[in-house]
Amino acid sequence: MWFKNLQIYRLPAPWAFNPEQMEEALQSQAFTPASSNELLRQGWDSPRGNGKLVHVVNKQMLMMLGTEKKLLPSSVINQVAKAKAAELEEQQGFPPGKKAMKELKERVADELLPRAFSIRSNVWVWIDPVNGWLVVDAASPSKADDVIKLLLKAVDRMPLESLRVQRSPVAVMTGWLEADEAPYGFTIDQDTELRATGESRAAVRYVKHTLEPDDIRRHIASGKQCTRLAMTWNDRISFVLTESLAIKGVKPLDVIKEGEAVTYSDDERFDNDITLMTGELAKLLADVVEALGGEAKA
Repeated sequence: MWFKNLQIYRLPAPWAFNPEQMEEALQSQAFTPASSNELLRQGWDSPRGNGKLVHVVNKQMLMMLGTEKKLLPSSVINQVAKAKAAELEEQQGFPPGKKAMKELKERVADELLPRAFSIRSNVWVWIDPVNGWLVVDAASPSKADDVIKLLLKAVDRMPLESLRVQRSPVAVMTGWLEADEAPYGFTIDQDTELRATGESRAAVRYVKHTLEPDDIRRHIASGKQCTRLAMTWNDRISFVLTESLAIKGVKPLDVIKEGEAVTYSDDERFDNDITLMTGELAKLLADVVEALGGEAKA
């Protein structure tokens, strides 16, 4: 498995909190299935289905936040409530008022909830205590923040911070495009977004399109700046760097896949994937930080 989207946080390096301590801390928030009258349930689940909440490979910790959500669309509630309201009107000779209608919808929701379909989803978390990385595989910062809030509740006084760099990703990416030159070890790919900072918020987006330097420079001269840039690192991993310092669309390239070890069981294959992924991503993160001027210290 490989993380697809990286929301990146910092821990002290090395971080002395060990997997046994993490396992104990997460137990109080272990996932259990939602009861019939619960709309949402979240908790830490076993990454390998063996009961352990922390999976460890080569000192790297892998965790998984499980969410069970009942599907109960408001349109269904309204439809049933409307039918019941019509029955009430026929019985009492007048339609239910605003307050009565609100109470009726609440009762209908309670009645339908035990029969609602459930959807399970998981969000993966990787902790590298050696290099001080914590990464949430989430497409949006808000989803990652929800995971982090639960983690901080479980781990008392966890020394976690957002990743901060010396130079603005927007300014640096714009500079790379203007110079038509990527930093050492990186190449610029064919996807980017340039956005104006003024009131117009004008934007232009290139998708699988050759980035002609003269065209890009005209957009930059008109006041647009780069907010997303597709890149490849050392011919090994392609990704998109965003203005918020998230790394999206992570994809290992053939040179990595060709070097994968031969494995003979699902557990061996999983551990091999995690070892490969965490080793490569730790190097990638370090190089991205360096390309952005290094870390900004408090």
